[in-house]
Amino acid sequence: MSIRHSLLALLHGQPRYGYELRVEFEDRTGAAWPLNIGQVYTTLDRLERDGLVTKEGDDGGGHVIYSLTEAGAEQVRTWFSGAVDRGNPPRNEIAIKLALAVTMPGVDVSAVIQSQREASLRALQEHTQSRKSVGANQRPADTAWLLVLDSLIFQAEAEVRWLDLCEARMVQFQAGGNQ
Repeated sequence: MSIRHSLLALLHGQPRYGYELRVEFEDRTGAAWPLNIGQVYTTLDRLERDGLVTKEGDDGGGHVIYSLTEAGAEQVRTWFSGAVDRGNPPRNEIAIKLALAVTMPGVDVSAVIQSQREASLRALQEHTQSRKSVGANQRPADTAWLLVLDSLIFQAEAEVRWLDLCEARMVQFQAGGNQ
């Protein structure tokens, strides 16, 4: 996830201070990916160093206000117009855990799969319920959160299907006499 580009995009609308950026990011994404306030300010410092934002003084309450430079606005336009690079897949802890479990003596891989399936199904149910709740009272501002929820639902569904495949592979492997 690009915190850098997300903060630039949020500054595109109006100048803000760090805590406002954090709150706005979490509001728009339903807090699916909470931001550490230290990470926000560290990123803002780098953006300022790179000439993409500038400090506009403070709001009278001691909060430093940041605004987008023209170079920063160009970065936002470029980010929105391009696709997200999928060159290096993000680490998937579940896939790593299963890959290691299969190769470790004494690990009950079926139990690992079942435990994860239960957690994935719980997450799917929670996301689906949230989707229903938000959808029932939908306001225009909820559209961003609905997009995030839909993504989380599809990811959880795909994870459950993948776990089913893992289980089938384990059955096939064990049927072949390999353990």
